[in-house]
Amino acid sequence: MHAVAFFVQVDDGRYESTELTRGPWDAGAQHGGPPSALAGHVVETRSGARSDMRVTRMTVELMRPVPIAPLTVATRTVHSGRSVEVVEVTLTPDDGKPVLRATAQRIRVADDAPADEPTPQLPPPSEIAPHQFEFPFEVGYHTALETRFVRGSFLEPGPAVCWTRLTVPIVDGLLPSPLGRVLAAADSGNGISNVLDFDKYLFVNPDLTVALHRYPAGEWVALDSRTTLGGAGVGVADTTLHDQRGPIGHGLQSLFIARR
Repeated sequence: MHAVAFFVQVDDGRYESTELTRGPWDAGAQHGGPPSALAGHVVETRSGARSDMRVTRMTVELMRPVPIAPLTVATRTVHSGRSVEVVEVTLTPDDGKPVLRATAQRIRVADDAPADEPTPQLPPPSEIAPHQFEFPFEVGYHTALETRFVRGSFLEPGPAVCWTRLTVPIVDGLLPSPLGRVLAAADSGNGISNVLDFDKYLFVNPDLTVALHRYPAGEWVALDSRTTLGGAGVGVADTTLHDQRGPIGHGLQSLFIARR
């Protein structure tokens, strides 16, 4: 039976990972997008979450490869104020060693606040042909995401611009939230803008920070990404995030680089 979502909730605070979470580096390890999106889902749906706040920044630390296995989710409130709160999420497999820690900052929203009028900066995805990410595995994250490249490609070194759309839920039976759509996509900035030979180098991001001035409207999220190598096995992938109305925020990834 084929998986129909990244995760299936099997109990309160416990989720089964499916093969659709698989990343490009290891058949038994997840891409960073699905567990990041799961952490965002938990922040938004946890008991007592305030409906008058939204996530403006989320930092995900991938401490070890996230296995395609059952994960237990724990949350704690680091700070709770009238206008700002900070929530921490950890994902832990059955060996008891956390694999992911995420810190989300949420800010109280106001309907009467000033806002810049967004301006579309990219051609719409309807005008671009689909082009699937190419992973060394038949089924994985790449098959759960529709991708359309404005510039560049997954196998073409250098900066790239790519529209993405989730074709499966993050959690089975639930529609992805706008935040979840962004987090599921943003971890791909490193991959689409890679500047190294995939067969010769590892270029893995141990973290992801997403800062949003607004949530995306609609299903599509675009990544305008560029990777910079600093030498000594370190780099940075910098992404401007868009929806069809215009920019919505930024993503930033530190990179660990090593020869295979």
